[in-house]
Amino acid sequence: MQMAKTVRRTTTMGLTTAVHRSKALSKAGILERMFTLAFSGLVYPQIWEDPVVDMEAMRLTSDDHVVAIASGSCNVLSYLTADPAKISAIDLNGAHIALGRLKLAALARMTRHDEFLRFFGEAKSQANVACYHREIAPHLDAISRSYWEGRGLDGRRRIGIFARNVYRFGLLGRFIGAGHLLGRALGCDPRRMLAARDLAEQRVLFERHLAPVFDKKLVRWLIRQPASLYGLGIPPAQYKALAADGSDGIRGVLRHRLERLACGFDLKTNYFARQAFGRGYEPGEDAALPPYLQRGNFAAVKARSGRVDYHQSSVTSFLERQPAESCDAFVLLDAQDWMNDTELTALWTQITRTAKPGARVIFRTAADERLLPGRVPSAILDQWRYDEAESRALCARDRSSIYGGFHLYRLSGSVA
Repeated sequence: MQMAKTVRRTTTMGLTTAVHRSKALSKAGILERMFTLAFSGLVYPQIWEDPVVDMEAMRLTSDDHVVAIASGSCNVLSYLTADPAKISAIDLNGAHIALGRLKLAALARMTRHDEFLRFFGEAKSQANVACYHREIAPHLDAISRSYWEGRGLDGRRRIGIFARNVYRFGLLGRFIGAGHLLGRALGCDPRRMLAARDLAEQRVLFERHLAPVFDKKLVRWLIRQPASLYGLGIPPAQYKALAADGSDGIRGVLRHRLERLACGFDLKTNYFARQAFGRGYEPGEDAALPPYLQRGNFAAVKARSGRVDYHQSSVTSFLERQPAESCDAFVLLDAQDWMNDTELTALWTQITRTAKPGARVIFRTAADERLLPGRVPSAILDQWRYDEAESRALCARDRSSIYGGFHLYRLSGSVA
C-alpha cells in the first residue's frame, strides 16, 4: 500500500512541474491543479497515437535505441515488431509504468497468444485475475505489484479491471463512457456507427447519429469549459491551442476530428474507432488490433520484450543521464504542447546532445502548428531538418484522428 502511495505522489510531483504555470488561486491555476488531480491515476489503458505511422516515420533498424513516452505502452510494445535493439520507455505517470511492466511480466510468463489477447485485448475475464495471481504477480516488481493489488477509489483491487474491460477504466475510458451516456441522453448513440458496412454507410451514420450532438446547447456549453476535456488528457495550455485551431473554435475542431475518426478510415481496420464507438476491440481472428496484440507478432514481441526498460521520469531528466550520441529515435507524443519555451529548450538541448547521426524525432500537436520555431533557439533547431511534406502525409494516415499535426525531424546530414 505504501509503495502505491509513493507511485501516486511521484506522479503528482512530476505533473506539478509539467503543468502548473499560474498562481494557485487564479482561474488558470485552479484549472491546472484540477488537471493534475485528474491525471494522477491511470489515464490511457490504450494509447491514442498510431504506432504503424510512428514506425513508418522512424524507419527503425536492429541497431536503434528508441526513447519513447510510454503512456499505455501499445506503442512501445508495437515498436518491437520492427526489431530495434533497445527501447527506453519514459512516463511521469506511475500508473502507466505499472501497466507497461505488467505487460512485460505477462509476456515473460505466457506462452499462448490467446491467453495474452484475453488479458490485454478482450480484458474482461475473471480468468485474467486468476492468471495474474498464479503466473504474473510472483514475477512482477514490488512497486508495480503494490499498484495492481492496491485498491482504487471504488474499494476494489485495481487488477480487477482486467475482469471488467480495462478499456472502460482510466481517465480516458471513463471519458468515453460519459460521452456515450451523454450522447444517448441527447438522442445521438455512438454505437450506431458499428453497424456501418463501408465508408459510405459510415458517412451516413455519422451525419445521422453523431454530428447533431454538436448543435445541442448543453454540448456547446460543456466544450467551452476546459475541464470538460481533461478526460482526453488535454491540459489548459493545449485546450487554448485547440480553440485557436479553426474558425469555429473548439466546437469546430472537435466536430472535424470526430468526423475524421468516424468517416476517414474503414472501421474494420481502425481499432481506435472501435474503442471510441464500441468501448473495446472487435472480437474475432480478423479484428483490427494494435501490432503488439496481433497473433502474427506474438512470438517476436515476446522474444524481444526484454529489450524494453521503464523509467518514471520526464524525458529531459532521463536524457540528462544518458551518454552523448546514444539514442537513435525519440517519440514525444504530444508532451511538448504542455511545455513553455524554457522547458522546450532544455528538452531539445538534451535530445541534440544524445542523438546519434541520423537520429529521428517524432511528435504530435493538438493544433496544426510547427510549435518549435521561435521557441527553441535556432542554434539548436537548425541542426535538425523538418520534413513538412512527409509529416503532413503521415498525419493524414494516423488512424487515431485526434491530432492536428504529426511532426518528423531528422538530424541534419542524415540519410532520408
